[in-house]
Amino acid sequence: MEKKQGSFRTEGLLTLFEEKTKHATITFGTVTIAPGERVPEKGFSKHEENEYAVIISGKMEGESGGEQFSVSESNATFIPAGEQHWTANTGEEPCQIVWALVKSE
Repeated sequence: MEKKQGSFRTEGLLTLFEEKTKHATITFGTVTIAPGERVPEKGFSKHEENEYAVIISGKMEGESGGEQFSVSESNATFIPAGEQHWTANTGEEPCQIVWALVKSE
């Protein structure tokens, strides 16, 4: 096992590590979204990696690929690469998420 140290923190976002192999690039981290906060603040987000996330606590609502969703503690999500999406913490407590971005090489 190899232990990785956190590399940066920006507004509740913590990237724990990024690993590049000949088959994929994997970025792994956590984020805390405050009650009432929307990510991104306006519009949509999209990226070239597949996004996998597990909701550790709290709840969120949002849109991904034109479909509305609602998730809460112990739920997992998958957003395909290139899909437009946004999310908002609709609860009364911070929403804590563990996420991974995976890009096949």
